Amino acid sequence: MWNAPTKERLARIPKLYQTENIPLKDKLIYLHFFIGGCDWYISEFDGHDLFWGFAILNGDLQNAEWGYMSFNELKAIRIQGFLEIDCELEEFWQVRKASEIDKIRIAHGWLTEAKAPLALSKRRA
Repeated sequence: MWNAPTKERLARIPKLYQTENIPLKDKLIYLHFFIGGCDWYISEFDGHDLFWGFAILNGDLQNAEWGYMSFNELKAIRIQGFLEIDCELEEFWQVRKASEIDKIRIAHGWLTEAKAPLALSKRRA
């Protein structure tokens, strides 16, 4: 994995179920993993291997969903044996609400007149 999150960065993520009473729109996204057309946005962590967050596979926003994902399985992803999954660096990724991330907003239909979607080809988040 390129740019694996540090132990300190992982420790700042709420534990599983700690944010279950927070509406999806307001859940904070602490990490963004990506490779090719796939994105994983992380909101909770069990402290060992299990994340909970939003996954978009192969750019398919219609079937994107909230759910559990294994950190070890994410770290094992390789394309053609050499291209590894990446975690957006802390200097570039700001913790923010799910509703502030264009791909999640579009997938959920949380679009508002006040904020039109940005061109996805120009932005990762």
